[in-house]
Amino acid sequence: MNRRGRLVATLVSVFAALLLQVTVLPNFAWDIGGLGVVPDVVLLVVVATAVATDTRFATLTGFWAGLLLDVAPPADHLAGRWALALMVVGYVVGRLVHDNAGDVGAGSRFAREGVRRPPLLLALAAAAGGSFIGTSVYALTGLLLRDSGAAIGDLLPVALIALVLDVVAALVVVPASLWLLDRTTRDGLPRPTQRIRARA
Repeated sequence: MNRRGRLVATLVSVFAALLLQVTVLPNFAWDIGGLGVVPDVVLLVVVATAVATDTRFATLTGFWAGLLLDVAPPADHLAGRWALALMVVGYVVGRLVHDNAGDVGAGSRFAREGVRRPPLLLALAAAAGGSFIGTSVYALTGLLLRDSGAAIGDLLPVALIALVLDVVAALVVVPASLWLLDRTTRDGLPRPTQRIRARA
C-alpha cells in the first residue's frame, strides 16, 4: 500500500469532514435537551479508515481527528474529549473488522493494494457501532469531568438520534472515504485478477 497516498487521502477526508461538520451541518441540527445533534462525519471518516487500513493507523487517525474537532470553533467543551472518543472508535472498529475479516469473504473484502471495500451491511454496522461507542465515550467523559451541557436523562435519546443520523450519513461518507483511499493508494501495479488474465 502506498503510505503517502494513504496519509494524503486521510488528511483530505478528515479536513473535508471537519469543515462540513462545523460549518454546514449545525444549520440542520436537531435540538434535543439543549444539544444540537448532527451526523458526526469526522467519526465516519475514522470508521472508514479503520475498515480500510490497520488498527494502529486508525487509532492515530481517530486521535488527531478528534483533537482537531476539539479545537475547531465553536468548541464549547474541554479539549481532549473527542480525541479520546475517536481514538477508541478507531481502535475498536479496527480490531473488530480485522479480527473478523475471515467472516466477510475474500471476494467482497478485496480491493487493490490492501484497501478493503466491505459489503454495505458491514460498513453500516461499523458506522452504527462506532457512533454508539464514540457518542458514549464523549458523553461519559462529559459526565466525569462535569463538562456536559445535557442532563443524564437526555443522553440516551441524544445517543440514539446520533446513531440513526450517523448510519444514514454513512451511506455516503464511508463509501466516499473508501473510494478516496483506494484512488490515492494505488502505485500502478495491476490487481491480481488482471495479472491472471494477462497470463491466460
